[in-house]
Amino acid sequence: MDIFLLIVGIIVLLQGANMFVSGASGLAKHFRIPTFIIGLTIVAFGTSAPEAAVSISASLRGFGDLALGNIVGSSLMNILVILGLSAIFMPVIIKESVIKRELPFALLATLLLIAFYYLGHQVLGRLEGAIFLTIFVIFMWVLLKGSRNTAAVNDPNEIIKNPWLSTLFLIIGAVAIAFGGDLITNKASNIAVDLGMSEMLIGLTIVAIGTSLPELMTTLVAAFKKETDIALGNIIGSNIFNILFVLGITSVISPMHLSRGALMDMVLLFVITLITFVFAFTDREITKKEGIVMVSIYFVYLIFIIIRN
Repeated sequence: MDIFLLIVGIIVLLQGANMFVSGASGLAKHFRIPTFIIGLTIVAFGTSAPEAAVSISASLRGFGDLALGNIVGSSLMNILVILGLSAIFMPVIIKESVIKRELPFALLATLLLIAFYYLGHQVLGRLEGAIFLTIFVIFMWVLLKGSRNTAAVNDPNEIIKNPWLSTLFLIIGAVAIAFGGDLITNKASNIAVDLGMSEMLIGLTIVAIGTSLPELMTTLVAAFKKETDIALGNIIGSNIFNILFVLGITSVISPMHLSRGALMDMVLLFVITLITFVFAFTDREITKKEGIVMVSIYFVYLIFIIIRN
């Protein structure tokens, strides 16, 4: 029964992602907002809903490692697998604002996570959570302020004639994404627990992969539709949202007590984000070869953490 519901969840998630991207792209064109901004805000928020729900629930139940593993694992999958696969199908062009604004924020968020973990003696408390949320508000302010200077004027023929239909697609897609992601996570977790996997391993693998499926489906659909702005914005926005907002609100609601083994995964996330920054800075794009390298790194990491746990 769990396997059947897992398949149902994947189907719902795929259809939801398709509708969500269509709705987001339509609204962006109608209101003359750059699709990249839509990707960093509405799409990123919507596809990160499963991470938020799982992490908050896990933290309230005292499963700090599961909550953190979900965020770190999802962020690693976002960069290595989702961005990597997108680059394999189609080179991802990097805008100047990504190098100067979004990627530095992602690096700062990861570095702060490591610092708070170390200084807080493996505890993310309410103070750390409040700092995360404050920086998140600053990021959103900088993002929206910057969008005023980069807003594109689209060809009137490309504007969606019915914004209400786009809004309906956006809402239905978001609901389907949240429902499908939650269903996949719950059923995959049940299967994993039956196999005797540890809490941290479940968070880094089954739960992380399950909650990252919205980002995966949404980004790949966007890439196939050649909406690379939404694809890239979704990935970076989701990672920033995961750490600053999800971990921030989770820590404020209930302090998270973490294990020593979590440090290695957080450091790896920082290194991978830094490597992505280097890729973006050197060529102003993520190429097919770099995408293959990124996906390969993830599978090596996956084998490593399975052996480690």
